[in-house]
Amino acid sequence: MNTGDTALVLISAAFVFLMTPALGFFYGGLGRRKNVISNLMNSVFILGLCTVLWVAFGFSLAFGPDHGGVIGDFSWVFFNKVGIEPGPYGETIPFLAFAAFQMMFALITPALITGSIAGRMRFPALFLFILLWSVIVYYPIAHMVWGHDGWLERLGVADFAGGDVVHISSGVTALLLCIALGKREDIKSASYRCHNVPFVALGAALLWFGWFGFNAGSALGANGLAAHAFMTTAVASASAMLTWMLIDVIETGKPTLVGASTGLVVGLVAITPGCGFVPIWSSFIIGAFVSPVCYFCVSRVKKKLGYDDALDAFGCHGIGGIYGGVMTGLFGSQAINPGLVSEGLVFGDTKLFVANLVGTVATIAIALVGGGLCILLTRAVTDLRVSEKDEKIGLDITQHGERAYPSFNGLDD
Repeated sequence: MNTGDTALVLISAAFVFLMTPALGFFYGGLGRRKNVISNLMNSVFILGLCTVLWVAFGFSLAFGPDHGGVIGDFSWVFFNKVGIEPGPYGETIPFLAFAAFQMMFALITPALITGSIAGRMRFPALFLFILLWSVIVYYPIAHMVWGHDGWLERLGVADFAGGDVVHISSGVTALLLCIALGKREDIKSASYRCHNVPFVALGAALLWFGWFGFNAGSALGANGLAAHAFMTTAVASASAMLTWMLIDVIETGKPTLVGASTGLVVGLVAITPGCGFVPIWSSFIIGAFVSPVCYFCVSRVKKKLGYDDALDAFGCHGIGGIYGGVMTGLFGSQAINPGLVSEGLVFGDTKLFVANLVGTVATIAIALVGGGLCILLTRAVTDLRVSEKDEKIGLDITQHGERAYPSFNGLDD
């Protein structure tokens, strides 16, 4: 047991916990005033629901003894045999510390989905959908990529902190769910603007803060690899922010705070799978080019294809995660992390690149099939979407009976 390693993992877990309410502020600021409480609540309730699920059986399914390379079992339900001694996923930290750290990933991942459905999904339906999705999609993907003897882990897929497990799984599901719900009623006639830009900046700043724990903590030790992941995270997010600001200037003539905030987030998404595998110099490239890729998706592709991803969960997290997985296959280096199956494509080998492509395709397929099943099961129990009248009034009042800004009654567009 190493106290420094344990301290790093527990502090990192606390950092990652903060990311979920931070996401609520980010989404809350991006959305409309009449839905800000709804957007915040969509992150807050997950803190409760997914913590209970994780301790009850989620951790056991995600990281328990392998069955077919796809899922764990129920050996560790209610943290049975998950104690203060080291476990199979870390020789220098308590098994409980590892379980707590991974629990925070199980919280933030489903919360990412909620950006795509802002302003039109019934809260009971969302609650049930997140419960089902955690069991049907998240736990199996986490096991396949990170669990001992998981299928994608055996294949050599490199996902240091959640490109497949967190961002592609949630982003693809977000796209599927927003298509199933349909477009917002007044999307063609209303002017959709961020209602609270300072909320967006606050959420992005707290996400950036928490992401250092997200990525560096995934080293599971206070060591050089954690320091390396910390720096690649900082460089990629900073590069992406600057590139998005440049795009804003080219497109509109002015840099925007919303654009800078969005840019730094997509940079964080892109570096997540490779932060502990790629050289620091490559993180400049990874961050610089993810912004134009995601900007093109949210400003051109979404409009062309006509889906209503309200707060661009797919455009930022799904596309950013796919891009990041590809970049990891390109720039992964065994000099940084000997645990890689091979060198990246730019260093002359193809095995890692192919493995990551397979991991990306597999994750997309699981998210589509599993997410579709969750939608069908949820629809069998309750309506997915609020009524046209409730949508017009806003979800703060109709779903939660609260107003964020009482003094602004009557001023919503």
